[in-house]
Amino acid sequence: MRLLTHNMLSSNIKGVANGFPLGIEVEKVIEEKVDLNADFLKNMLFKIEWNALVEASKTLGYSELPDNAESSMLDSDDFLQKFHHALLELHLEEGALVCPETGRKFPVSKGIPNMLLHEDEV
Repeated sequence: MRLLTHNMLSSNIKGVANGFPLGIEVEKVIEEKVDLNADFLKNMLFKIEWNALVEASKTLGYSELPDNAESSMLDSDDFLQKFHHALLELHLEEGALVCPETGRKFPVSKGIPNMLLHEDEV
């Protein structure tokens, strides 16, 4: 599961008011090279929650992202490469996503998060 996906997911358990960002428990991380697309990154920068991306990337062992991002950074090839790596090349292969409010764990197996709710959570 890419951190792009993580940045879009939240816990939808009944009664949860703040299900974002999901915590990450890491068992296995893999890196898969992807061609850099600067236009895609420039469009995504303000659509994602930056602080959640920074924290998630640190959890996966990557701490190269700056704490804050602003549009002027999009002119830097170094920034774009770091942003690209965190967003698209780091994959949580095995582990869990954790609801920040309830602590409920959603397993990630073979890179696929299982976000199905139990009957009593709907």
